Amino acid sequence: MITAQFASAVLVTAALIAPVRVVAQNDPAPAPPVAASPSDATANQAANPQTDASGDRPALQQRYPRYQVTRSDILSLSFPLSPEFNRQVTVQPDGYINLQGTRSVYVQGMTVPEIVVALKKAYTNVLRDPIIDVDLVDFQKPFFIAGGQVGKPGQYDLRHDTTVSQAIAMAGGIASGGKTQIFLYHRASAGWVEVKKLNLKDIYHGKNANEDALLQPGDTIFVPEKFITNFRKYIPYSVGTAFNPQQAFTP
Repeated sequence: MITAQFASAVLVTAALIAPVRVVAQNDPAPAPPVAASPSDATANQAANPQTDASGDRPALQQRYPRYQVTRSDILSLSFPLSPEFNRQVTVQPDGYINLQGTRSVYVQGMTVPEIVVALKKAYTNVLRDPIIDVDLVDFQKPFFIAGGQVGKPGQYDLRHDTTVSQAIAMAGGIASGGKTQIFLYHRASAGWVEVKKLNLKDIYHGKNANEDALLQPGDTIFVPEKFITNFRKYIPYSVGTAFNPQQAFTP
């Protein structure tokens, strides 16, 4: 009798558990996320500009951005299955590269993977499923610009990790009449430059050593002739136009 009751209890329990298992097996597993291709990322950026809700400042950049091709860069194009199309090309002042057997392609601001996608599209009517390798042969070397009240204003190579205070020293130090207030301009995203104010005096005296920022390629440091109270934290910027650091200063 006890055995029969025990068996009945087991059957009831199994009957209650079974539907749960069936439901769990029938539930589709969540699909894994699909990584966007470089071309998809470019399209998304174009469709959704990287600005915040106020529309007057950029969103965060990638942490490790790829190099973006610019004018006068030299690229090596290799076609393993069609070597007759191999060639070296130079990015023209208008941002285009001239190709053999097909139309010119605009590559200004693209990364190497994005250029590969663009070239495959350009050769669609010439080659069937082309395999294309792109290598940077010569490109713009990293640099920074020092301007305003420094001993030797100009463009300097950025060969190694360099802080703002080191960059000021490389540019001949602060000139007579210059202030210890330094402005650092950094390209935050396409079309936007971020502006930061640093106090060189505090950095030299160890009051705020963490403020001595590392320069990034293309950064500009500017030493004003007088103290600046109000400035814009983000200013628009267009490639090919003259950059004026003082446009960040507001009256």
